Amino acid sequence: MTEAEVIKALSNVQEPDLGKDIVTLNMVKDVVIKGNDVAFTVVLTTPACPMKDMINRACVNAVKLLVNKEANVTVNFTSNTSSNRKDNKQVLAGVKNIIAVVSGKGGVGKSTVAANLALAFAQGGAKVGLMDADIYGPSVPIMFGVRGERPMMKDVDGKGLIIPLEKFGIKLMSIGLLVDEKSAVVWRGPMVSSAIRQFITDVDWGELDYLVIDMPPGTGDIHLTLMQAVPVTGVVIVTTPQNVALADAKKGIAMFGQAQVNVPIIGLVENMAYFTPAELPNNKYYIFGKDGGKRLADEYDLPFLGQIPLVQSIREGGDAGVPAMEGNDIPTQKAFWEVAAITVRNISQRNANRQPTKMIEMVEG
Repeated sequence: MTEAEVIKALSNVQEPDLGKDIVTLNMVKDVVIKGNDVAFTVVLTTPACPMKDMINRACVNAVKLLVNKEANVTVNFTSNTSSNRKDNKQVLAGVKNIIAVVSGKGGVGKSTVAANLALAFAQGGAKVGLMDADIYGPSVPIMFGVRGERPMMKDVDGKGLIIPLEKFGIKLMSIGLLVDEKSAVVWRGPMVSSAIRQFITDVDWGELDYLVIDMPPGTGDIHLTLMQAVPVTGVVIVTTPQNVALADAKKGIAMFGQAQVNVPIIGLVENMAYFTPAELPNNKYYIFGKDGGKRLADEYDLPFLGQIPLVQSIREGGDAGVPAMEGNDIPTQKAFWEVAAITVRNISQRNANRQPTKMIEMVEG
């Protein structure tokens, strides 16, 4: 066996998301051959890659079929999370992908989806931050069990930076960590926008593969502020199946599709899709209607990221400070894993096939 033969064989292995072979994509590194033993490294576009097992099997089969059927093939994996940021990186310089989780209305479980999506990314090996941008209704302190904790500060070149809290392997920042939760945040729009900008410029997020931003419900000032301040890689839209939620989700879809905004939609999640009682785990009751989010995704030709059930353990875990991905409800975790897997695939495809997002410029008047 020669390195050239191995590389040639591996040029038949397709990266399923990007539609090209792994050699052309420069994903094969460090080929080592000793007798019948061959080892090499495949560099994935994300550590949370759901296609890892498929790529592994395809690589082994390619070498055995095309080079040496007696070969002992070892495929090692590493990752270099894809990013297509082409801005000057004056803000969030170490962040590869900025993902905003949005909803047209409140009460659809947007924060629950954002938190568990971030945790799923981290459990897949990615470096993840979660920014709670819902200034009027911050939920991260409760969901992560960090109520009453305060972040530390550090001095960097004469500028004071906030150090995010860390819990369950991800970095956290929320207005709820800075303001007494018994005090109402009674702020006008400009103050809220200023707080969001501070979360971007005055927090030491460090090196991250994904910064997940839990946005407030609706389509307003904070959304525009964020898109003026940073190049958002894409948005994940959360809805529930009933018509009133779908009608509001359509407004969110319309907002991000406007020419002056033009932020890619990574996909749509249908939360509270069905109710499954703990004592009847195989039963599904469609309390809010069936497949409303799926139909909406089809109507607007958007990727459908999956369905999350309405399960008591999700609510209990969020209230107790242990999100579902850190709990012990396996079916619920599986649902979030599937949503996260499709999401990271769509982010990789978006980075490979679409232009970088530009920060929007709003003209007053």
